[in-house]
Amino acid sequence: MHLNPYGQDAVRLITELANDRPRSLPELVRRCAAAGLVIDMPVEEQDLAVALELVDRWCEVADTTDPAQRAALVNRLLAAASAYPRLTDHGGTGWHLHYRDDGVPLGSVLRALVGVGTALHLAGRGMDRLGRCAGSDCEIVYVDTSRGGRQRYCSPRCANRDAVRRHRATARRR
Repeated sequence: MHLNPYGQDAVRLITELANDRPRSLPELVRRCAAAGLVIDMPVEEQDLAVALELVDRWCEVADTTDPAQRAALVNRLLAAASAYPRLTDHGGTGWHLHYRDDGVPLGSVLRALVGVGTALHLAGRGMDRLGRCAGSDCEIVYVDTSRGGRQRYCSPRCANRDAVRRHRATARRR
């Protein structure tokens, strides 16, 4: 997976895993590969548990709206996956940075990707660029990659549904 300057790839992957948690290790591997992660590292039985714990910790970041608290939580993610950055050209995919040691298992790779990707996304786009859908009956996590940075709903469908609810409530009060 190539981390772009905004961390979009890693943040989109963890958002997808948060909204639809993988139920098995093969499913986790398949979804990581589908997201563009080159699976050239060991895959171990505990990687699913590590990934699910990472999802829980990352959801704490998404659920926090205070920028200082959000930064502290991201820094904890980064500390859990600390390694010096290195250039690599594995699998002939082109030179890019890895924020992890070579030979670590998938769970550790995800920790590094998600920590760095989230930090890059928030630092580059803004500390308020992820959260939970504002829809009254929706718990989906979103990552805001919009141009204007004003996303508050997981989808246009949720935004429209919420607007209709507000309109109907206003009409009833009249």
